[in-house]
Amino acid sequence: MRISATQRTENENRIRAAMDRLLRGEIPPGGKCDIKPLANEAGVDRTAFYGTRPYAHLRVEFERRVQALHDAGEIPDPREAQIARLKAESLKLKERLAQSEKTIDELTDFRSQAMARLAAQHEEIVHLRETVAGTSRVSRLPAARSATTVIGSCN
Repeated sequence: MRISATQRTENENRIRAAMDRLLRGEIPPGGKCDIKPLANEAGVDRTAFYGTRPYAHLRVEFERRVQALHDAGEIPDPREAQIARLKAESLKLKERLAQSEKTIDELTDFRSQAMARLAAQHEEIVHLRETVAGTSRVSRLPAARSATTVIGSCN
């Protein structure tokens, strides 16, 4: 069925108005910012946007405008914006997790080294005590006096 020039102009105006609504973020529930909702909003058959059909140039214009918004950092589709936000958040959390795992590994290595040093020092102390106990020339000092003995007044 052929349409008149007036009908075609009216259809193009409806398509451009639908484009503007979609690009402002007024996307119908369950829809996306693509050709299918554009065709539904404008009341035009979706196949008219492809190949050599009459509104193919409007599809190209719509896709160019959507791409321009994406390049500017604006995402008209709330679902796509949420997906982009969640992907960025997921990436940030993965980086934090990797950093935490690295820190845990470093602290575990430090703990192992500290425990090894403490064990070596303990062995050295035990060895020195055994050496001292076996030598007759070394005499033991008397045990420390208790701190409860009061000598004189505290004034």
